[in-house]
Amino acid sequence: MSESLLEYDFDVIIIGAGGAGLRAALLLTEQGHKVAVVSKVFPTRSHTVAAQGGINAALANVTPDKWEWHMYDTIKGSDYLGDQDAIEFMCSEAAEIVRELEHFGVPFSRLNNGKIYQRAFGGQSQNYGESQAHRTCAAADRTGHAILHSLYQQNLRSGTHFFDEHYAIDLLKSGEQVCGAVVMNLHDSQLKRLNAKHTLLATGGAGQVFRTNTNAAINSGDGLGMVARAGFTLQDMEFWQFHPTGVAGKGMLISEAVRGEGGILRNSNGEAFMERYAPRVKDLASRDVVARAISIEVTEGRGCGPNKDYVLLDISHLDGDLVRQRLPGIRDISMTFLGKDPIEEPIPVFPTCHYMMGGIPTNLQAQVVTPDHNSEQAVVDGLYAIGECACVSVHGANRLGGNSLLDIVVFGRKAAQSIDAELKANTRRKISEADNLEVILARFHRWQLAQTTDDSIARIKKDLQTVMEQGCGVFRDLDSMQTALDKLLPIEERLMEVGLNDHSDVFNLDRLAALELENLLIVAFATVQSALARQESRGAHSRVDFPERDDSDWLKHTLYSHRLRRLSYKKVNLTPQHHAPFEPKKRVY
Repeated sequence: MSESLLEYDFDVIIIGAGGAGLRAALLLTEQGHKVAVVSKVFPTRSHTVAAQGGINAALANVTPDKWEWHMYDTIKGSDYLGDQDAIEFMCSEAAEIVRELEHFGVPFSRLNNGKIYQRAFGGQSQNYGESQAHRTCAAADRTGHAILHSLYQQNLRSGTHFFDEHYAIDLLKSGEQVCGAVVMNLHDSQLKRLNAKHTLLATGGAGQVFRTNTNAAINSGDGLGMVARAGFTLQDMEFWQFHPTGVAGKGMLISEAVRGEGGILRNSNGEAFMERYAPRVKDLASRDVVARAISIEVTEGRGCGPNKDYVLLDISHLDGDLVRQRLPGIRDISMTFLGKDPIEEPIPVFPTCHYMMGGIPTNLQAQVVTPDHNSEQAVVDGLYAIGECACVSVHGANRLGGNSLLDIVVFGRKAAQSIDAELKANTRRKISEADNLEVILARFHRWQLAQTTDDSIARIKKDLQTVMEQGCGVFRDLDSMQTALDKLLPIEERLMEVGLNDHSDVFNLDRLAALELENLLIVAFATVQSALARQESRGAHSRVDFPERDDSDWLKHTLYSHRLRRLSYKKVNLTPQHHAPFEPKKRVY
């Protein structure tokens, strides 16, 4: 590999080519800025492509609806940990965002009157909880796929510059200002220095930290690792959503759309057991409620199968043509991986890690913020974050289905508007000279030169995933989490000592896996230490030793510094900008 770094200058670099990154890139390119998008896969392989069920917006095409009702449902779903100003902004923007996507070419499913089809999803209501709403706009059960392809096509039209199959290693810094990133071309391991006035992280989630998950192999927390190594904090990392209906024993996602279309969860006795846990909305309770219900059914001996380790998702009572029309992808998954046609027989399901509610803390302008000695939070100059890697805290302790696609497009556009305004207002802003380049190169060369050992990256990753699944799953307690933390320390030592089997420069996936695993380990420490500290149950964080929510002591966000291995906290924003506040109350479905 050549020791020289190819060098490029941009107004903005965007790391990540999912829906969030592509929406931001499109606006910035159309405004005439010099923009680069870095993606370690071809853009249409980004994880947005896997989103199935839909995107929420109060269009009222099927049932009466208002964005204020959507706001209430999202705050309630977050178990009141979501920041109400951010949630208000997201929900009020939703209808315009969906119409914008329609104009970009997203082929939404249609009602007979030609309007966008909307299905019921968990936790959605009319009139602040009185009855079920149909709010989730869908393109069959491949909504993320449709959005991602449409946004990529629009970026091709506008002339966005792509660095496909390039891996971002670390952020360039000048003092506390971020001024670009060092990336590696996966084709030949050539390092490139991308200098930028503004850097936007859109790197997605980190579900690969758990053994059973719905996430693609690329979801390794790269943005979070870069931010943590740069000395900034991560927020609310104890909150991981376990989707109630993953394919049992495999993890692939079975969309909430299945229950939205009328699917019913049944135990080994054939009971529709959700009536016990959510008497009013049953199978359409929020995801954390349903995931815990399934786990309890299995734990108490009412699971299905020879090992009684899953429940059944039944849609055999639905019309076959409806399933073929509205759930074709789910039917394909069931037939491919289980050999079962869900029209004829139910799907075995069990909760699986799906989504990261925490991430890189940001404000409403998508600027990354970090604790400051003189104020509650300070803006990191030149750095922005959006999508699943970010935590503007619209999801709080639990995300509602259909809000993730909305989050990435709303804040993708908002970040671009913020950066565009800054570039136009500060036309003399220069690209600063980085002072941490040698540190970045030393970390990279450690892996380039690492000699073969008996241990392996694959083995360490597997052990890490097992530790996290056992220690920080659907239900948690002090002993399980402390055991997980104790086991992470030797895993960290193993990672420092392990060598690589592949020393080539052409598509060296062994080295790539090592760099990704460093990021996953940071995510693991952040998760376990934050979860250990939070002595309550809230949303997806369910502690058997602290079963109740504690608003007096724990209505606050967790901030984790990996450099200091220390936690701090900040207040939840309970004050929307325009709407009256929603005061925390007991969450019942």
